[in-house]
Amino acid sequence: EVEMRDNDLKSPNFFDVAKFPVITFKSTAIQPVGNNHYKLTGNLTMHGITNPVTMNLVYRGTIVNPMTKKDDAGFKLTGTINRTDFNIGTKYPSAMISDEVTIKADGEFAKLTKNAQ
Repeated sequence: EVEMRDNDLKSPNFFDVAKFPVITFKSTAIQPVGNNHYKLTGNLTMHGITNPVTMNLVYRGTIVNPMTKKDDAGFKLTGTINRTDFNIGTKYPSAMISDEVTIKADGEFAKLTKNAQ
């Protein structure tokens, strides 16, 4: 059942969300590697542990948002991390659950104006 899986992932067996409710990523560098493709480097904090990671970032283009009439830029982020580097699911060997975890995210970001708060 999905609820049982979700509760297990939230438990101290994995993410321990009661103790570590937030995952953060703070970028430190971005380097172009091709047309609209970049390497995004930063510090990922998860489960109370911070490690440097590098992700692939693709700029998907900019459009005028019909609701706000402002530019919105689209991005796709992909990468792989090792769950044991963050002390997640250490009771489970890689034969049961892969150590490698694929991250995929799509985002849309609005251009801020100078006077935006």
